[in-house]
Amino acid sequence: MTSVRLATTADLPAILAISNEAALNTVANFAIDPEPLADWEMSYRNTSNTHPWLVAVTDEQVVGFAKASPWSGRCAYDYSVEVTVYVDPRHHRRGVGGALYSRLFEILTRQGYNAALGGITLPNEASVRLHEAFGMQHVATFERVGWKFNQWHDVGYWQKHLQEDPTASPQLRLVADVV
Repeated sequence: MTSVRLATTADLPAILAISNEAALNTVANFAIDPEPLADWEMSYRNTSNTHPWLVAVTDEQVVGFAKASPWSGRCAYDYSVEVTVYVDPRHHRRGVGGALYSRLFEILTRQGYNAALGGITLPNEASVRLHEAFGMQHVATFERVGWKFNQWHDVGYWQKHLQEDPTASPQLRLVADVV
């Protein structure tokens, strides 16, 4: 059985292994070379209090992760996040991505974030289905923005509003305050 929990620093090597596998073998991740653990440790330290990092665990092994990141560096974007989910290929089509997104969107909504955005290298029907299953709508396609494996790739963006009242003043809470 798969469970979803907040990630810890001890999970970062497993998270990085999943991300690096996608970077080396797919166009779903636009990294070209394996990323160093130190970069992920710094990102985790800098964002995990305000943006959730989750892992899916099966038989005590991390089989997937999801996280939110700041959408942009400008202050007016503080209430929007970019969401990411990756699953170990040996665990695809077993509901891992859905379990991760379900918990991630729950936490982000409770934190007070207004909008979640997710980028998908196209074509990727499985990822499109996952995002749309969680109410995300296609809002843009950027054509030929990524060069990988000797060809150009388009990236589509999907968006979901997390808060019901578009007139409410946003109030963000820390991850620890809502889980």
